[in-house]
Amino acid sequence: MRKHYLDNIRWITVVIVVFYHVIMMYSGIGMQIGLGKITALKSQPWDIFMYLVYPWLMPILYIVAGISSRLYFDGHTDREFVKTRTRKLLVPSTIGLFAFQFIQGYISMSLGNAFDGLTKAGVPGVIQYLIMVASGSGVLWFLHLLWLYSMILVFVKRIEKGHLLALCSKMPLWGIMLLVFPVWGAGQILNTPIILVYRVAFYFVFFMFGYYVFSNDEVMEKMKKASVPFIILGLTVTICFAVLYFLVYGGREYADKPVNRGPLYMLSAYFGSLAILSGMACFGDFHNHFTEWMSKRSFGLYVFHYLGISSVALYVAKPGLLPAASCYALSLLAGFVFGYGLNWIISKIPFFRWAVLGVKKEK
Repeated sequence: MRKHYLDNIRWITVVIVVFYHVIMMYSGIGMQIGLGKITALKSQPWDIFMYLVYPWLMPILYIVAGISSRLYFDGHTDREFVKTRTRKLLVPSTIGLFAFQFIQGYISMSLGNAFDGLTKAGVPGVIQYLIMVASGSGVLWFLHLLWLYSMILVFVKRIEKGHLLALCSKMPLWGIMLLVFPVWGAGQILNTPIILVYRVAFYFVFFMFGYYVFSNDEVMEKMKKASVPFIILGLTVTICFAVLYFLVYGGREYADKPVNRGPLYMLSAYFGSLAILSGMACFGDFHNHFTEWMSKRSFGLYVFHYLGISSVALYVAKPGLLPAASCYALSLLAGFVFGYGLNWIISKIPFFRWAVLGVKKEK
């Protein structure tokens, strides 16, 4: 039977990602990845939303991806898995950059006035174009790492021959709690210094936990019975993280060291993810026409939403054409309109639906 709670976690999390990127675009704290603060306020109270969701936002998606990989293997071979994951993940995040996502690169670089600096430095147009293409990767970093993890999984799976999977199926609740320590350890290594989202070891642990631990029905039954304590624990550590680093420390950078390698961040990332996983398995394992519609379009929303948000930031918010509140609202609307609209348009064009969305040719 299909595990509908996984679909619901996926599309709900992607929707939260859209809200997160809107707030991040006009954030007045931390690194200025987007446009920056457009209000006259000294402190924007709503910026705390980023602290409440960032630690667990991507870890839960990697856990779901790991579980989904296990379910895929139930009816497919290793070769089919590699072929499908390459088409669905690697093609959109490489070929898709040249086919479409270079537009995102142009918008992102224009927001930071990067072209002016490159032109003054005498950088050739061809090199500027390649930089623009690379800058278009944006949210596709998730696909880069997920493809890498999928290929490693095939290798590990062939070595352990199901023994590790069988062992993890007997994992007790106290063992699940202790898994926070390898999460903390992984968070200390293989972190890229400039592009901070590429935390190779950190997200890999969540993906592998999804495949080897949380894909087991025996484990999830235990998780469901303990869902309320997990929810309380996840909420507690996440709220503590947000209060400490946003309110007490006045908006300390949450996506870079030392904060994103500290114990409270790790607790929020891990137990926040477990709160969502156990809670949705217990209370969110259902489907209807709305959830099915959202689930089928969650990938497109993830791939295209940031283009809408950043376009409004560049062409409306940056020149100050509308008040700040209107820019926020329009950016949020554009995120969903671009996400669903471009997904519908691109999926109708033969080459682009393969290059940008990884959708194979219809028979």
